[in-house]
Amino acid sequence: MTGTATGSLPPLHGLRVLDLATLFAGPLAATLLGDYGAEVVKVEHPAKPDPSRGHGPAKDGIGLWWKLLGRNKRTITLNLSTPGGRATLLRLAADADVIIENFRPGTLEKWDLGWEELSAANPRLVLARVTAFGQFGPYAHRPGFGTLAEAMSGFAAITGEPDAPPTLPPFGLADSITALATAYAVMTALAARERTGHGQVVDMAIIEPMLAVLGPQPLWYDQLGYVQRRTGNRSANNAPRNTYRTADGTWVAVSTSAQSIAERVLRLVGRPELIDEPWFATGAGRAEHADVLDRAVGAWIAARPRTEVLAAFEKAEAAVAPIQDVRDVMDDPQYQALGTVIAVDDPELGRIRMQNVLFRLSETPGAIRWTGRPHGADTDEVLTQLGLTPAELAALRAEGAL
Repeated sequence: MTGTATGSLPPLHGLRVLDLATLFAGPLAATLLGDYGAEVVKVEHPAKPDPSRGHGPAKDGIGLWWKLLGRNKRTITLNLSTPGGRATLLRLAADADVIIENFRPGTLEKWDLGWEELSAANPRLVLARVTAFGQFGPYAHRPGFGTLAEAMSGFAAITGEPDAPPTLPPFGLADSITALATAYAVMTALAARERTGHGQVVDMAIIEPMLAVLGPQPLWYDQLGYVQRRTGNRSANNAPRNTYRTADGTWVAVSTSAQSIAERVLRLVGRPELIDEPWFATGAGRAEHADVLDRAVGAWIAARPRTEVLAAFEKAEAAVAPIQDVRDVMDDPQYQALGTVIAVDDPELGRIRMQNVLFRLSETPGAIRWTGRPHGADTDEVLTQLGLTPAELAALRAEGAL
């Protein structure tokens, strides 16, 4: 378990966040805030918990994804569609800095919990609204997930082999990128609050961060009419850039984005004469001759085991990496040195390993204080701290609000 420097507080200590979201962008944004000290309260429906609790593999009936996504969060149940649930959320909001939600546009308003009501309860509140398509526009009320953003943004269109179908990622890429963007947006809104004294709404559409990370595609199209196509592992901007099979049946990836690296690679594989070709002087020129370069690099790598390939590239100061699956990642010495995967104690599963906090801060580091907790485990504690009496809690349960 990571810790903070002696005598220091985590950087987001005192920040209070209500996580009303599910699957996956909104909750992950809240996790990122919690990792650096924010007090995150996860609010779930009493009968319909966050589906991530049952998403993917489980051990002894306990969903493993939730242990990661729910870390550093206290969990309560609250039915927002009931009068008591609505009133309780407004009390929570009055004491919060941030709410993260991903209901379809209009849902909170239907429960009289829209921005008008929330900001009246707390003018300093930041409300982060994470949806597939945003709060307005012709698609706003459509159901949507990250997969649709990966398709709509242009990502799938450029992913895969040229003669194969567009390819979707086998994990929540758009959701994860949106989570990073949402955490950044929340901190930006909080910085603005320091100047203005009041909060605001963050409107985060999952289709937009996905487009943002794809680079200058709109600019290329606008100025040149250029539409990027699928090129497999190759790049239209440089070569050699591909995956190559080694003599012992493993794979490595080579990148030569810098001209100097490309020259080192060709010298290493015994083809220095290619460096003198006129087309070799630019990345685009090399990309047009990728077949020649791939044959040169691929033949050299295919004749050697991976350990020898990696050692030779390192000695030549050329860029290479092994193609690793999660088994390799867990044993990789660089990840071990960084502490990227860390063992933490879980009351249900014992010692478990998961990704550490996202980045290192020299003076106020983040920490995994606990793993994802059971559904509603902290309801009474959180609401009692809010000022609710045992009689009020009993009344809320009788109403079905908890």
